[in-house]
Amino acid sequence: MTTAAPSIASAPAPARRRLIDWSTKPPLPETSIKSAHLKNYDRVYASTIPEAREETTEEALQRYLAAYDAAGADHVVVKARDLESTFGVKISNAEVAAFCARHGERFIGFAGVDPHKGPAALRELEHAIKELGLKGLNIQCFEHKLAINDPLLYPLYAKCVELDIPVNIHCGVNFSTQASMAYGRPYLLDEVMIAFPGLRACAAPPGWPWVHELIAVAWKHTSLMIGLVFVRPKYLSVPESGYGPLLQYGKKMLRDRIIFGSGYPTLPLDSALAEIDELPLDDETRDLWLYGNAARLLRL
Repeated sequence: MTTAAPSIASAPAPARRRLIDWSTKPPLPETSIKSAHLKNYDRVYASTIPEAREETTEEALQRYLAAYDAAGADHVVVKARDLESTFGVKISNAEVAAFCARHGERFIGFAGVDPHKGPAALRELEHAIKELGLKGLNIQCFEHKLAINDPLLYPLYAKCVELDIPVNIHCGVNFSTQASMAYGRPYLLDEVMIAFPGLRACAAPPGWPWVHELIAVAWKHTSLMIGLVFVRPKYLSVPESGYGPLLQYGKKMLRDRIIFGSGYPTLPLDSALAEIDELPLDDETRDLWLYGNAARLLRL
């Protein structure tokens, strides 16, 4: 009589990391901007993030796509920018839409329009959403030389509410020597959110050096997210960095409001995710930061 070998229960497979990258730049000429107004960023980021890359080659593109394959990313947000009135350059909505169409449903495009163009900007935004299939609006206030609450932006905020799309709003310091830092003061968002209570917005980067201001506005307005974008996540746990309150509040009352964005290729994706993993977050909060909050804002 033979005895059946005892069965050995296999260990459960680790849960797959869910990931939405809120800020990324495909390394292609048509999705990149080379402009004198951004030259100072080369100095600033070269001194703090030696890995920063500005290649726009086929090899760089393949590395970019492979990074998101390796991470198993659910979605990646790619943003257009129209700065023709201020700096004479743009990343067109059509190019962003074409990139997303070429590379599949993982990629989600946001429109960029020039608020100085008035009604034409509103028409372009509507076309980008309804005809090109883009899913939101990107406003880089300092590159338009407009404050977050400038009246020129109000028709665009209203159109976002009408179209039921989210808006990404540059918030905090900019390092351009041709644009005032005052354009990105977080407290200005309070006026916008009061005027447009139905607006779904993400303030990114996360408000430095006025981080407490942004936290206060987000605490007050539940439809405002904070984008952890273009900042190394490790700085949230570095004393005196100024980013510490994001971790303090982001673990508790604002845990459903923080959204991760690597800023790739300025910060490599694997490095950014490794630094997120080193933060003292429970698994549920980390999943909200990396996926759940962005998915809710995008209504996925």
